[in-house]
Amino acid sequence: MKNMVPILLFTYKRLDALKKTIEALSANELADQSDLYIFSDGPKTEKDAAAIQKVRAYLKTLQGFKNINIKASEGNKGLAKSIISGVSEVMKLSDKVIVMEDDLLTTSNFLTFMNKALTKYENEEKVFSVSGYSMNLNQDVNNTSETYFLNRGWSWGWATWKSRWDDVDWEMKDYDIFKNDKRKKSEFAMGGSDLNKMLRNQMEGALDSWAIRWFYHQFKVSGLTLYPVYSKVYNNGFDQLATHTTGSNNRYLPLLDKDLSNEISYPKTIEISQNYQKAFLKNMGVKARIRSKVETIFQSKFSIK
Repeated sequence: MKNMVPILLFTYKRLDALKKTIEALSANELADQSDLYIFSDGPKTEKDAAAIQKVRAYLKTLQGFKNINIKASEGNKGLAKSIISGVSEVMKLSDKVIVMEDDLLTTSNFLTFMNKALTKYENEEKVFSVSGYSMNLNQDVNNTSETYFLNRGWSWGWATWKSRWDDVDWEMKDYDIFKNDKRKKSEFAMGGSDLNKMLRNQMEGALDSWAIRWFYHQFKVSGLTLYPVYSKVYNNGFDQLATHTTGSNNRYLPLLDKDLSNEISYPKTIEISQNYQKAFLKNMGVKARIRSKVETIFQSKFSIK
């Protein structure tokens, strides 16, 4: 492959998690051919400053990629602003990007999967993004391909194209119309029972998320996301230092790719893979969310201090 897609890695203060992410990413076959842009967010408090200094000292020692560009913010932007501004910045240099955070572990064929999928669907506007992560939805015996389409994206190791990114209205100026449209809200919920609440919290200031705005735009343009049946990403970030991923991770445990093949088979048509969509919605439904909350409470109550 030529002209590898640049990788964007967003990090904050978790040095141990970051080291594991870099170690796994650098083990990818295409790592030494790929440009890596690292966005290091600034401290929220003086207490965070020391941890961030250690992160940045480590970043200066990195090798294993074609070029490494470190962009250190003096102040704290937060993840949403960091990702929106960082992706937009690199999109001025490249028409496609792969986006990572500092708590994600990748298989050795992750970059190959992402680069190939980005090339294959570049001119298919209906394909909105590519996800390297996939929940364990069990393999559909009626679907022989190693990939499938859902009507919702995911934020744990993903990629997209400039033509999709540039059209997003991050202010969501049409939200007042949407929130009073019961039919539209019902349709939006077909991507998960959590979406409408997340969107409302975002607009009311109770949440600061780039992802829910990204999913909302995907819904408006009827875009689809390509997923691997066997996940190329594992989220290692469910711990006490996590900013956005907390609680029980049981329903998010993936069926990891063990074959590590670079050959990929794709769906015959660009449309929602119904059996996978049904399994996904069950995993993201109200019952599953309640069960996850109970597991989180149980873990918190009985965890060893």
